[in-house]
Amino acid sequence: MIPTTLCYIEKDNCYLMLHRVSKKVDINKDKWIGVGGKFEDKESPEECLLREVKEETGLTLTSYRLRGIVTFVSDRWVTEYMFLYTADGFEGEMSACDEGELEWVPKSELSRLNLWEGDKIFLKLLAEDATFFSLKLSYEGATLVYAALDGREIQME
Repeated sequence: MIPTTLCYIEKDNCYLMLHRVSKKVDINKDKWIGVGGKFEDKESPEECLLREVKEETGLTLTSYRLRGIVTFVSDRWVTEYMFLYTADGFEGEMSACDEGELEWVPKSELSRLNLWEGDKIFLKLLAEDATFFSLKLSYEGATLVYAALDGREIQME
């Protein structure tokens, strides 16, 4: 199992999104996601969050909130436990990211992006300011086949 963090940094009703186009081998190739990554040895979720955001954006978070835990299950990769954050305070100058292109995207336009189907579920929960949640997403290849919120199956459309 792989522990990770993912953060949606907010500014002017936009999220800072990362278009994953740089790496040749990337499970997220051509997708738009927040910023974050894998834990290093002995890191807490917050230490991982702060380090990954700094590495990928050049920004230092000053205000952030843990919103939920997302469990990703797949027939093609190891199970991932992701600590999902939003942040509304930061300082510093944004720098280029070696994993793709960073862009401030209005929250109202997120649906036009190439997103994972499961990401649409937790982005909706963030938009609704849901209380802390646990979301399980199961994929076969790139297809979302099962989703459960707080232990209850979500009917897929």
